[in-house]
Amino acid sequence: SATLKPKLIFLICLLLFCSAMASNVSTKQEKCYNPQDPTLRFVDRDDDLDCFKSSRALMSCGHAVTPTSLTNWCLRLLEQVGLIAGTQCPGCRSSVERENGSDLNVLCKVCTAQKGQPYEFCWQCLREWKGARPRKDRCDNDGCCNQSLKTLETCPEITFESVEGVHGCPSVRACPTCGLLVEHTKRNCKFVVCPRCKVKFCFVCLKSFSKCVNTSDYFEPCSSRVAPRQTSVPVWQKKPAACFTLQSKANV
Repeated sequence: SATLKPKLIFLICLLLFCSAMASNVSTKQEKCYNPQDPTLRFVDRDDDLDCFKSSRALMSCGHAVTPTSLTNWCLRLLEQVGLIAGTQCPGCRSSVERENGSDLNVLCKVCTAQKGQPYEFCWQCLREWKGARPRKDRCDNDGCCNQSLKTLETCPEITFESVEGVHGCPSVRACPTCGLLVEHTKRNCKFVVCPRCKVKFCFVCLKSFSKCVNTSDYFEPCSSRVAPRQTSVPVWQKKPAACFTLQSKANV
């Protein structure tokens, strides 16, 4: 696609290159480099990304990685920039990327060119757009619903086993950083770590760990009290990730 940025093209090529170098390309088993590949420099040290045990190759950035961890890293990065998270246009079935994470209205350039007029659809319900724009909650199509918002609105309240004096706190929260829905286990302290963005925040007041812990203890009510139910899902403002480049003679 002509709309893909050079970094995305590089990542796709790198991902394909990793699979080509591997002697075992099954997704259910750990991949291994071809030990006869003269373009790779193998090193005897721990993997800098994961804990896989196969041979590690030295990257030009200085990291030592296995093909499995390098492939997983590429997939995670592609997901972050929205390539894998893309969807098909309901009109022409071509792949479309969402440029504005806070707007459900998406313009399909292919359909627009074919029809001679703008063709917009809803990223959420995948039907031709109805209603005003921009919108981040829903379009005007019947049944268009944000399941995450519905969960935040209807989830029951939580009763903490170890945190005293907290009442009226929803059992599900959207991470204030990336928007992932997180459910508290009811045990331990009031702080949780988002499994996606790895940011630690207070489940009760929704402040960052550093801000909340300055005014209250791990097992005490927050000074700012319980944050109300969230009525919107935060959009992750991702920072650009650093890229690896292979120390290899191969052109990727």
